[in-house]
Amino acid sequence: MNSKKKTFSISELASEFDVTTRSIRFYEDQGLIKPERKGQTRIYSSQDKVRLKLILRGKRLGFSLAESRELFELWDETPSGSERQLFKMLETLGAKQVQLEQQLKDIQMAKIEIESAEARCHAALKELQQKNQNTSDNRLG
Repeated sequence: MNSKKKTFSISELASEFDVTTRSIRFYEDQGLIKPERKGQTRIYSSQDKVRLKLILRGKRLGFSLAESRELFELWDETPSGSERQLFKMLETLGAKQVQLEQQLKDIQMAKIEIESAEARCHAALKELQQKNQNTSDNRLG
């Protein structure tokens, strides 16, 4: 394959990014990528490839498709992006960080509750086993 290739098929992108062709078509339906068409064949540009990479990265960071779309729209307003885009990105990243911090606190609290429930279960089991042992000893004696 030519490393200077400027266009890509849907199967090439799906393979490279380890996603399904259905996912790529979904992002297209959402207006996030806009491949050219030759008949029924989709032809993806380098820009489409970059956008797909950013969509998937954003997804890993917890960005919604609407948030990704908004950032793309801000980028499209100027050839090299804009302060508005960077401020929006910082705002979105800050919100994601706050959300993750809260999730981390929630997870830590759930872990404490699970450990406490586990300790109570062990104590109850030990008490039950001792009662059963005492009952068994009383029958024998």
